[in-house]
Amino acid sequence: MPKVTIRLKSLNLLNVRIVDYALCYAPTLLFILKVAKSPLRKTKFRIQNPDEIMSSDQGLLIGAHFLLGDYAAAEGAIMAGCRFFAGYPITPATEIAERMSTRLPQVGGLYIQMEDELASMNAVLGASWTGVKSMTATSGPGFSLMMENLGLGIMLETPCVLINVQRGGPSTGLPTLVGQQDMMQARWGSHGDYEIIALAPTSPQELFDLTIRAFNLAEKFRTPVLVMTDAEVGHMTERVVIPSPEQIEIIDRSMVRKGDVEPDHFRIFRESSAAGGDGAVSPMAIAGEGYRFHVTGLTHDERGYPAMNAEASEWNIKRLVNKIRAHRNEIIQLEERYLDDAEIVVVSYGISARTSLWPVEQARNEGIRVGYLRLITVWPFPEEQIRKLAKRIRAYVVPEINMGQIMREVERCSAGQARVFGVHRLGGDILEPQNVLNAIRKAAGRIETSQDDSMNRSME
Repeated sequence: MPKVTIRLKSLNLLNVRIVDYALCYAPTLLFILKVAKSPLRKTKFRIQNPDEIMSSDQGLLIGAHFLLGDYAAAEGAIMAGCRFFAGYPITPATEIAERMSTRLPQVGGLYIQMEDELASMNAVLGASWTGVKSMTATSGPGFSLMMENLGLGIMLETPCVLINVQRGGPSTGLPTLVGQQDMMQARWGSHGDYEIIALAPTSPQELFDLTIRAFNLAEKFRTPVLVMTDAEVGHMTERVVIPSPEQIEIIDRSMVRKGDVEPDHFRIFRESSAAGGDGAVSPMAIAGEGYRFHVTGLTHDERGYPAMNAEASEWNIKRLVNKIRAHRNEIIQLEERYLDDAEIVVVSYGISARTSLWPVEQARNEGIRVGYLRLITVWPFPEEQIRKLAKRIRAYVVPEINMGQIMREVERCSAGQARVFGVHRLGGDILEPQNVLNAIRKAAGRIETSQDDSMNRSME
């Protein structure tokens, strides 16, 4: 059985700019200083080799494991059939790239570290057009750099997955600390009109499960799919149960192979309805299979060749939008608790949804009829469910680690029929459960709303 060893040699720390890097790397530097000055620097440390954790003859990890959230995402991607990863290291998503760099070669896949996030997203799109399930992972500034090519992937109708392990922003912000400030960027970050699918896991188990679901949705609807996790969930270590491959539903894209259709009759972008309103998705073809087609970010016709007119633009955009809107009920997933008798409903997602569980239970113990609605799918937004509940409840409470991005969506859909109270933190730490509980009490009239709270929003 192979062993991995580390030898720590004497270090010259005089050249290390400790002051410049202290905020991010102080714990690591202290560890290096301690070890470098001790006898341990000549000691061999044994690290778990990935070869030791494989539990199936296909190289797939199965069974119950204690996994980091980022690792769980990587294992979910591999289970879904991902065999290509292109990325650039960035905290707190680097562990996904690290895991994939080791695991993909073990299952016949390919890992490549690109020069930046722009190139990473481009490589993922190109790999997908060779018929390979592909993905990348990033955070914060890297997510911003990927926006242009995310839009290209949407226009080319290219199935792939992008995981965003959110951290505090804007700009470089808080590289090692949590945030949920990219939720609106996920929806509107690229230019033009389109629809997007974005999932929000709340545990390492869901990072595994929803990464598989992200690939299934990407393959079925020929579109990039986002997994909008956060630093807390990504760096959380919990028990993850991985079923055998036979127990997991895996969806592969609809393909046209050589000989299936006469080459002159094949159209790479086509719906069953000329108006583009039925949400149908045309099959793909692999480059080199004998079919002549063109892929471009320009507005195009059914063959993929540029068509510079208003009619072609309307035809393209309707297809891109309707293939998601027509299947909203299939795409949207929610977790619901105590909604039958609820007068107050807490709406949240990701790590903030976990923070909100205890306040909901405590408020119900106090006699407040509060329900819980967790957004597993954030985009497309569950407008119908929010509108329906708003007609019969008193108020919504929306906890999130930003200034109210999803709260504004809840306000929009409520249309004044229910009040909306936000509980916000501006990155760097999770929400305090007590503050969520106080917001529930305020929404229920147990705490008087101050004049300064005219917008029904509370800030930690």
